[in-house]
Amino acid sequence: MKRLNLYLGLVLLSLSQLLPGCAQKENPNKSMSNDVAYAGYRPGTDTATLGAGCFWCVEALFQQLDGVHKVTSGYSGGHVKNPTYEQVCAKNTGHAEVIQIVFDPAIITFDELLEVFWQTHDPTTLNKQGNDVGPQYRSAVFYHNEAQKEKALYYKDQLNKSGAWKDPIVTEIAPFTGFYVAEAEHQNYYLNNGAQPYCYFVIRPKVEKFEKVFRDKLKRTNQAQTKKQ
Repeated sequence: MKRLNLYLGLVLLSLSQLLPGCAQKENPNKSMSNDVAYAGYRPGTDTATLGAGCFWCVEALFQQLDGVHKVTSGYSGGHVKNPTYEQVCAKNTGHAEVIQIVFDPAIITFDELLEVFWQTHDPTTLNKQGNDVGPQYRSAVFYHNEAQKEKALYYKDQLNKSGAWKDPIVTEIAPFTGFYVAEAEHQNYYLNNGAQPYCYFVIRPKVEKFEKVFRDKLKRTNQAQTKKQ
């Protein structure tokens, strides 16, 4: 396996140190129904559930990928049913902030999603991404089937052997047991709050670097916008 291009990862890591974490920026009181979501919500699609730090940031990146139909921010991997944002931030639910991705495997494969996943966060820091600290920010792949499990384990092993990172990867690879949709104000967060300081100074630079590195994987409208820049 080819060694990953770490340019994006290094840039994102340096930027993530600049401002406080997302949990310090908002303490929402509103909530929506936290129904459990399941894979394959439309024919011909597959589902991936990934945790890579603050879901505001991760959502903003994966929404742009061609073949991705829907990205939903939520909570997974814990023991509390229907958790709220405040409960997850209290660090005692066992849940991670995750995104659930509904994608067309004929356009973008799970392998390609994993490529983006590994390159856009630091999988070697335990329960931490930049200034976001706590088990809810852990790196995680919650696999939906044996094929996803085997691929995640394989790439994790190969990346460790390649020396792509100085420290060993600590990404949790565990079976998907359920997904709870986050409150409405957390959905499409960057798109709806782009002028807010956290979005402008932390998420926006990540998005801009992401668009350059993964230009060929973007939706066509995003590709056109990126070429103009």
